Amino acid sequence: MELPTVLRIKNIYYPILSAFGIPANLLTILILCRGNCGLSKCISVYMVAMAAADLMVMIVNVIVYQILSYHFPHSFLNYTAMCKLNLFLNPLTVDMSVWLTVCFTFDRFIAICCEKFKTKYCTVRTTATVIITESVLICSENIPFCFAYEPERIINNVHWGCRYSVNFFISPAGIAYSWFKSIFVTWVPFVLISLFNCLTVRRILLASRARRGLRGHANENQSDLEMEKRKKSIILLFSVSGSFILLWLTAAVSYLTSRLTNPVQYRGDYTAPAYIATETGLMLMYLSSCTNTCIYAATQTKFREELKTVVKSPWTMILTLFKK
Repeated sequence: MELPTVLRIKNIYYPILSAFGIPANLLTILILCRGNCGLSKCISVYMVAMAAADLMVMIVNVIVYQILSYHFPHSFLNYTAMCKLNLFLNPLTVDMSVWLTVCFTFDRFIAICCEKFKTKYCTVRTTATVIITESVLICSENIPFCFAYEPERIINNVHWGCRYSVNFFISPAGIAYSWFKSIFVTWVPFVLISLFNCLTVRRILLASRARRGLRGHANENQSDLEMEKRKKSIILLFSVSGSFILLWLTAAVSYLTSRLTNPVQYRGDYTAPAYIATETGLMLMYLSSCTNTCIYAATQTKFREELKTVVKSPWTMILTLFKK
């Protein structure tokens, strides 16, 4: 029987996405750890953490869950224990990626709009504390997923697969938790990112007018190094947060309208609009875990130069060995 169109697209899309996303995020981590991109240490730490979270999304959500678990239904990955672990790690990695983007946006808001608080907050120590605290809270927040699924079948006393635990999802606590997840992962980050960006833009516009007034008409043709630095920071911030909102919007809307959270376990009509919308939203959502490398390369000159150096270095070494 011929596969539905959406499943055929998935079979092609996810391997290509992982083949690009994993090397891209590894390169980003390597380049940022070298510390030659001209970025502050605070920004670099956030960007490394974001790349690491996106790398985990590529490994856990795309490779293990969307590819291996789907194409190899009788492997050890489909033991109930492994399946539950996958279903716990799936939202956890996504939550990490989402809230690191929010934390990064808030950090840039503080750096630009709160001059007095900036020196205390925008430090490597504070950044590390924020990331660790966020990680602990997100791990705790996803613990209910350990009780949300039960074995799909039992063969020779071996538990296989996972299915929704009806008792969990129809209970008041389960319904409340389901709504909390949809708001916590999508709409709250959307509102916070939009709010911080609007306040940042307002602050920059006011500061630009003030600086132009202070510099006077005689100096209006001279370059303003401070504003150039802020401009680059804002381009980076808006590119990252704008990409996140655009690529997550379909997933957010489809989840609220269909309440379908686990399409891999779906056994209904594959041509249903709710299912197609959910799968499309997931594809775009996972794509957001690959775009930051392209954004950094497009907006940051030094990152682009470092990327060229890192990509060329293995070939340079091979040519050197051949010459010897």
